[in-house]
Amino acid sequence: MEKKKIDWENIGFSYMQTDKRYVSDFKDGKWDDGTLVDDANITMNECAGVLQYAQTVFEGMKAYTTEDGRIVTFRPDLNAARMVESAKRLEMPVFPEDRFIDAVVRTVKANAAYVPPYGSGATLYIRPYMFGVNPVIGVKPADEYQFRVFTTPVGPYFKGGAKPITICVSDFDRAAPRGTGHIKAGLNYAMSLHAIMTAHRNGFDENMYLDSATRTKVEETGGANFIFIAKDNKVVTPHSGTILPSITRRSIMYVAEHYLGLEVEERDVYFDEVKDFAECGLCGTAAVISPVGKVVDHGKEICFPSGMEKMGPVTQKLYDTLTGIQMGQIEAPEGWIKVIE
Repeated sequence: MEKKKIDWENIGFSYMQTDKRYVSDFKDGKWDDGTLVDDANITMNECAGVLQYAQTVFEGMKAYTTEDGRIVTFRPDLNAARMVESAKRLEMPVFPEDRFIDAVVRTVKANAAYVPPYGSGATLYIRPYMFGVNPVIGVKPADEYQFRVFTTPVGPYFKGGAKPITICVSDFDRAAPRGTGHIKAGLNYAMSLHAIMTAHRNGFDENMYLDSATRTKVEETGGANFIFIAKDNKVVTPHSGTILPSITRRSIMYVAEHYLGLEVEERDVYFDEVKDFAECGLCGTAAVISPVGKVVDHGKEICFPSGMEKMGPVTQKLYDTLTGIQMGQIEAPEGWIKVIE
């Protein structure tokens, strides 16, 4: 398929409407067959469950053009499984994992002209999501739902390269014990907006959330998991029941151990030990890894030895290896790459 005439190397990380999106409706206890549609707009009742009680879950993933010209996506089975857990937690019907992957494949194929070419630095962002659509005025789950997938081409998250960012210890809590921090629900992101805007107004790029129970342990940011590199090059990531199980973070830990031969550890990370790490990064779908150069705790600065100029050496190796796998430059573990066409 001929590519759209887009200035691929200069598009930003923002929404651009593409030609097709996938839609499936849940009614009378079952999902319909689903179809691709042209209309990007959604019409629903003013009392829809999603509008009244934020009953919505979503996923985020990307499609890439590899070095040999294939269009692929990265570990969609994990996105499908995570959406199942998110839906269960919000009392929503499960969209079957095999159908999730099929919907992603169909949507990307239908918008193949928008998948950026290899080497452009851009990718096709894929957003599967589900929400309650029928009127709900009492506090209860909706009876009818819609599952959709749309795509949008996006430029590199860091145009011109990833520079280390400065983050602050947040005064807000991201998630409560036994709450919804471990699922990808819209409500988690809504409550993080004030915290991130407060950080920006104070001159910081992101927040570091501590656990709400004791405020002694590192959790995550509003939309990414932490990874730390110890001075002996061990890769450490926080463990908590209120952290979203990032697919990127899990992949990075595998790459660290099996491709780079590094020791890895998932455990409680106490804030008072952050000063002892050599490198720090935030990991997620959008940027893969965002290097952190400095953490500020109410005026007290923690500066990592890796500095504010570039990624630390271990973080850079992790980034290069994982993106090399995604782009087809490095052989992937079995099942990691789903070839779309």
